Formats: sequence, C-alpha cells, structure tokens
Amino acid sequence: MKFLFASDSFKGTLSSRQTARLLTQAAREIFPDCECDSIGVADGGEGTTDAVVAAAGGSRIEANVHGPLWEKRTASYGKLEENRAVMEMAAASGLPFVPEEQRDPRKTTSYGTGEMIRDALDKGFRDISIAIGGSATNDGGMGCIRALGVRFLDENAEELSGCGKDLIRVRKIDMSGMDPRVKDCKFTVMCDVTNPLCGEQGATYTFGKQKGGTLEILKALEAGMCNYRDILKQQFGVDMDTVAGAGAAGGLGAALMVFLGGGLKSGIETVLDLVGFDKRLEDVSLVVTGEGAADWQSVYGKVMRGVGMRCKARDIPVAAIVGCMGQGAEDIFDYGIDSIITTVNRPMPLSEAIDKAEELYLGAARRMFRMLRAGKRMK
Repeated sequence: MKFLFASDSFKGTLSSRQTARLLTQAAREIFPDCECDSIGVADGGEGTTDAVVAAAGGSRIEANVHGPLWEKRTASYGKLEENRAVMEMAAASGLPFVPEEQRDPRKTTSYGTGEMIRDALDKGFRDISIAIGGSATNDGGMGCIRALGVRFLDENAEELSGCGKDLIRVRKIDMSGMDPRVKDCKFTVMCDVTNPLCGEQGATYTFGKQKGGTLEILKALEAGMCNYRDILKQQFGVDMDTVAGAGAAGGLGAALMVFLGGGLKSGIETVLDLVGFDKRLEDVSLVVTGEGAADWQSVYGKVMRGVGMRCKARDIPVAAIVGCMGQGAEDIFDYGIDSIITTVNRPMPLSEAIDKAEELYLGAARRMFRMLRAGKRMK
C-alpha cells in the first residue's frame, strides 16, 4: 500500500512538511508495511516559495523590507535559475505579521512586497513569479507599486503613502517614475482566488473582515476601492471588476496586472506542475491532503481542489484532514475529495487548538488510518 501526502500548511501552526511527518508516523503505526511519499504544496499563499524552491533545487535570498505596518523586517524569496525568481507577498506583507489587536486594513500596506520585487530586479532577475495569498492588506496594491516608483496623488497633487485609507483619496496616478527595468520583465502572478476588485465578492467584503475590518471600516474601504477602480479605468482603460483575480490580496492582483503586465495563473496548478505531482501519483493507493479551515472557499483554487481534481482524473481516492469545517465545506466532495476529518476532537477555544495543533493532527491522522484499516476488513 502506497500513500502520498500533499497537504497545505495550517496557517500559523503546522507546515506542509510537518503534516507529512505526522501522517507518516500515523500511517506506519497502523500499516507497518506501507510506503509513504510526501510532497510540499501550496496554493499561492504561505509556503508557496518553499514548495517551489524545493522542487526546483533553488536557494533563498533575503531582502530588507517594510512590513504591513511599515515596520522594518527581513523577507526572503527564492532563486530558481539565474534569471528566475519566485516570491510570496506574504513574506513581506502577510497577515501573521500584524498582531490581532492591531489589525486594521485601513492602515496596512503592501509596500514591502514592492521592495522585495525591487530587490529581485537589483539582483538581475527578469522572470519573477509572485504568489499573492495570505495578505494583511487592502490597499489595491498601491503600496507595492509605489515602491517601484509610481506616485499615487490626491486632489492637491500630494503623494499618498499607499495604504487602505488612501484608496478614497486617489485622483491621479503618475507613472513617470516607474522603475524602467519592469518593462523588460515577465511577471507571473500565482493566485488562489477569482474575486473581482469590487462588489460583494470583491477584495474588501470577501477578505477584509479577517484582516480586522469592522462593517463600518469595510464600507469605507469599499467606497475607496470603487474610487480606485474608477481611476484605473479612466487612466488605463481597464475595468478590474470584470477581471477574475483582481481582488486577490486586497487588490494587489489588479495592481500587478495593470502596472506590471502580470499574467494570472492558478497558484495550486502552477505549484503542482513544478513539483511533478502527476508523476508522483504512480502506484499510489490513497492521497491525503488538507488545509487549516475547509469552507465554501475551498473549491475556489485552493490546495484541496487542485489535488482532488488531479486524483479524480486518475480514479485515486483522496482523504482530507482539516483543522475545522465551515459553511460549504462539503462542496469539496464534488472535486475529488472523498472524506474530510477534522483535527479538533472536542469543544475547545481556538487558542487551545493552536497550542495543541501537532497533537490534534496526529490524533486525526491515526483515526483516519484506523478507519481505512477497518474498511479493508469489510466483506
């Protein structure tokens, strides 16, 4: 019996590599003679760079950047070849960098992501892939693009800093200072969502709450995002409400497309191709995948859908271990996932579930493999 483990990270607790180690431990306890293989995967959020660098035999590069609250920090990205780099915006502008009590999408910026891109340009990279999941921001990508020389101006022609609260104040975009090296680059944007820039399914209302937005804050930010959308349409002739993925990472998707000419690709599909997932499926009896929280969003370009659909095409069963299940989680059954098991085994506060993440995951893995063993005994 051969198992393949390909789980997303559990944000802030378990890495993809840790889940594979725990699954291997549990599998060999229940099936001592089994063969276990594992592969790091991600969907365009945290862990994407690790997965791709490992697959390509690349290396890490560090850069000094500003975090989402303008604090100084070090971010790292991956070198794949002399001309090719891969990075994730979460390494510079990720939600985990903002303490929960300080989360306010009016104040956060993607400026550090732009600094990371600039560092890659300085080092000679001209083929840059950017994974844009896991953001702390809702600034329309203004911060990122400002770090590359573009100026966002208010009604008095004063330059804005590039954070969420500036969206409503934008009146003109000055492109004259754009880093000239950008035009010689190919930018690939790895994106795990298809949301437009504005509207009920847009950047603000879909993702703003988890970044600290109250209803009042979200209404103000949505008004700002609509203003920003209109300025983009006026100056560049594109309507970002009609472009899938424009609302990713608080609107960074739109900025990378408009200002850098970036092409959007599915994060999980790109990663699965880079890590040679299809080839690793040979002779596999069962694939185990998962993510921290399964809900209605899981069917929109997330790891479980990507893994499930590739396995479904080859009639390979897939089980998922998740931290919790939310509304719409069972929709994933239509996308190649056969069963979902949660790690939480009793009512408990979130803080306890996080503290005991490894213990709870191992318990869930053991329960899953015991059930598989029972299934093998059925007549």
